[in-house]
Amino acid sequence: MSDLLADDPEWADVTPLRQYENVNPIAPIFYSEEYKDATDYFRAVVKAGEMSPRVLKLTERIIRMNPAHYTAWQHRYKTLIALKADLEEELRLMDDIAKEFMKTYQVWHHRRLLLTAINSVDVAALELIFLRDVLELDTKNYHTWSYRQWILTHFNNEARLWAGERPYAEQLIDADVRNNSAWHHRFFVVFSSGVRLGDEEREVVLRRELSYVKEKISLAPNNASAWNYLRGVLEFTNTPFETLASWVLPYTASQPPAPGEDVVDLDNPLPSDNAELPCVAALEFMADVYEKQGGDATAKAVELWKTLANEKDVIRKKYWEYRIRNALQKS
Repeated sequence: MSDLLADDPEWADVTPLRQYENVNPIAPIFYSEEYKDATDYFRAVVKAGEMSPRVLKLTERIIRMNPAHYTAWQHRYKTLIALKADLEEELRLMDDIAKEFMKTYQVWHHRRLLLTAINSVDVAALELIFLRDVLELDTKNYHTWSYRQWILTHFNNEARLWAGERPYAEQLIDADVRNNSAWHHRFFVVFSSGVRLGDEEREVVLRRELSYVKEKISLAPNNASAWNYLRGVLEFTNTPFETLASWVLPYTASQPPAPGEDVVDLDNPLPSDNAELPCVAALEFMADVYEKQGGDATAKAVELWKTLANEKDVIRKKYWEYRIRNALQKS
């Protein structure tokens, strides 16, 4: 039995509208017969302005063959609204498409339109649970994270939505300390999205976040994600880099400090025993500290940049040489 709509009695009343191509197209696209058939009928229903249950079946058919077909998504949404369809049911219908094609922007834009129309915190909370399942498949997918953050800010419910986000980011970081997306989400939740309930004492939050990120750096000193988070926290709170200089210095040494009998400072953890030192990010951090101090300290910054350029970070040699020239011109 044929799968083509041309052979389906339900579509017998529709004259398909074929895609226009020149007599001798320069670069003809070799669509499958099923896709050409479906899109020919789709052009016809769009031209006629038809919005019906069979149009929903047709757009789903096209989307499953080409999830980036934005016109099919757009007409599908308009049809759902026109038919007063169950939009929560539509979310569930599209769950497997979201998981299979999570890197396709149109998939998430459609869900955003649905949630906006439904306008329910309860549904938004269920969507966050669904997104956890999606992120288990790809914990660093930009479109999924962007959509998650839109949900949080659009519905902006502390108890139902925001409350679990920092623990969730922490869970992901514990699983993979180099998950840059999880670090970015933590920063979004704690700093760049406003002040969360319970985080009103910003000095307390600053100490908590510095303690957290320093502990993660001590476990994996060459993790760029954690160092970027540290810099972001300091810059966002206008905290001078030099306030952390004494903690960073051990990470610029060639090997971890020898174990001693001193009381362990949990707020300033030392590099782990198996740490690969010196840490490039620590060398860069201290160079920035010295450059900011100026004067005689500029020479210390130059020496660190030379070490980076010639030994520890040769791939960015031109950049470090630029930093040296720029600093010497200012001094």
